[in-house]
Amino acid sequence: MQIPVQGFMYPNEVELQWSILIVLYPYITGLVAGAFILASLERVFRVEAVKPTYRLALLTALAFLLVAPLPLQLHLGHPERSFEMYMTPHRSSAMAMFGFVYLWYLMAVLLLEIWLDYRRDIVLRSQTGTGWKRGVYRLLTLGSSNVSERSLRIDERLGYFITLIGIPSAFLLHGYVGFIFGSVKANPWWSSPLMPIVFLFSAMVSGISAVMLLYMFSTWVRGQRIDMRCLDTVARYLLYTFIIDFSLEMLDLLQRIYEADESFRSLDFMVHTRLWTSQVIIQILLGTVTPIALISLTQVLRCSDTARKQIYAVAGSLTMVGIFAMRWNVVIGGQLFSKSFLGYTSYKMGFATREGLLPAIVLMILPFIILWVLVKLLPPWPESASLSESDAVAVHATS
Repeated sequence: MQIPVQGFMYPNEVELQWSILIVLYPYITGLVAGAFILASLERVFRVEAVKPTYRLALLTALAFLLVAPLPLQLHLGHPERSFEMYMTPHRSSAMAMFGFVYLWYLMAVLLLEIWLDYRRDIVLRSQTGTGWKRGVYRLLTLGSSNVSERSLRIDERLGYFITLIGIPSAFLLHGYVGFIFGSVKANPWWSSPLMPIVFLFSAMVSGISAVMLLYMFSTWVRGQRIDMRCLDTVARYLLYTFIIDFSLEMLDLLQRIYEADESFRSLDFMVHTRLWTSQVIIQILLGTVTPIALISLTQVLRCSDTARKQIYAVAGSLTMVGIFAMRWNVVIGGQLFSKSFLGYTSYKMGFATREGLLPAIVLMILPFIILWVLVKLLPPWPESASLSESDAVAVHATS
């Protein structure tokens, strides 16, 4: 496969080392962090309006978190050796510490919070369910079948404390991804102190948008009526976060323009040629300015419920595309020019290769399959979350 090269390129710069899989990695982890932040609005900040999305946001974060390390595994030449970073930790390597950050967030934060929140329902289903599901629910109880009021109060307090820990953990999970790029001083496209913050806020934008779309879709599939108070509140928080994220990106851009160091001419050429469509058209115009304008329109004009739902659906979809384009421009765009600033290369993506388009599509579909299984096992809907009086009596009678 021939790769078009323009100007002077070092031999190790002709072919990109980081592919579409490394684009997916920060994109998926961003969805995890953003979904968890949305869930924390109800648990920690007592935003009751978003309560219908609380459990859905937790399950969405778990589904995507389980898939988050897979792009890195496929990218490795010897993925079977990845366990060695747990056996021989290297504290000076930000990339090597990812495994410990990942396990902490998965085991000590997300799984524990979901288990505490669902424990009452799990105990009920372990005693009233039938077939193989009953065995699964009994296994999920972890031997704890006490659902007294005192026990549930302890669960609530402990869950609140875990969520408090989970907020900075979510920031750490995705903020460190931006730190990895921002600390690569050899590449001026990534070398910016704002990179971790931009990554973090863009993660919040993508996660909130994903949960909003999933809530609308799941409600429509079940034939239920959408809680417009909830949807409007989620959209407002999406707007606020989006404005901060866009402001930070523009601040970073203005700083680069004003500083105009020796790399500026090369970066300016990239934006006006190879990245014009992906950055200016898709990321900024379609994926950022348009969603902000659409959601702002609902705050200014009195739109009907149907119109607002349609606007939110379009804005959310464009947001997901725009954030993916942002990840693409950072990962791929940062490798398209030479460190000498004298040459440019191209990225040719295969289809059915190890790091091609087909594995990327599978990795993006997999979290939704996992989420479907989780939703079947642990329904997140408000009407499924509460026990009936007869069920509660049955549980207390067998406890």
